[in-house]
Amino acid sequence: MNDAARLKEDAARHALDYVEDGMRLGIGSGSTAEAFVRVLAERVAAGLQLVGVPTSERTASLCRELNVPLSTLEELPELDLAIDGADEVDPQLRLIKGGGGALLREKIVAAASARMIVIADSSKLVDTLGAFPLPIEVNGFGAVTTYLAIERAASMMGLSGALTLRKNGDAPFITDGGHLIIDASFGRIPDPEALSAAIHAIPGVVEHGLFLGLANMAILADPEGVKVLNS
Repeated sequence: MNDAARLKEDAARHALDYVEDGMRLGIGSGSTAEAFVRVLAERVAAGLQLVGVPTSERTASLCRELNVPLSTLEELPELDLAIDGADEVDPQLRLIKGGGGALLREKIVAAASARMIVIADSSKLVDTLGAFPLPIEVNGFGAVTTYLAIERAASMMGLSGALTLRKNGDAPFITDGGHLIIDASFGRIPDPEALSAAIHAIPGVVEHGLFLGLANMAILADPEGVKVLNS
């Protein structure tokens, strides 16, 4: 196991302390969330009772492979806890998520959960969001119009930087929901709440990767140990 993988596992194992018997658990996506699924599966094999709601088809597949019981939001519309990774987290527990392309389902699951815990290595902690490109999920219909509207909205807020259509090889990347993703390299987002409102006002935008007011705790692992941030 390399150092990065070890830190992800350290954060994942610490998060297990907050998982209780009988929970309805939202299970995130991405490499750190997959580390959590693997340690969670060990606890399930040892007798922990819970039902998970996955945030992506990839997470669902791994859970089935490791015998973690699953359900859906249709069957369990309210969850006790969501545990997920993040691409960036600031001291106010505002996040950028969506590097893996699952931001829409991740945000729906987070909003359906009474609490959300973020797990990551300490390199994801930043003073100001935006160094990681902000994923914006858009409808395929009118995607160029939506792209231009995002560009204008960003410019009005003093933000600049490349807007890039995410690709999967030579073809556009398609989310589990059948949408496209535009990655916005703003570099620095001084007012995430204002940007969130501006992007949400654009009709072709399905969702964006600013997760604001959703996380209650961040568990951040570094070689010296685990740091916990609370809202």
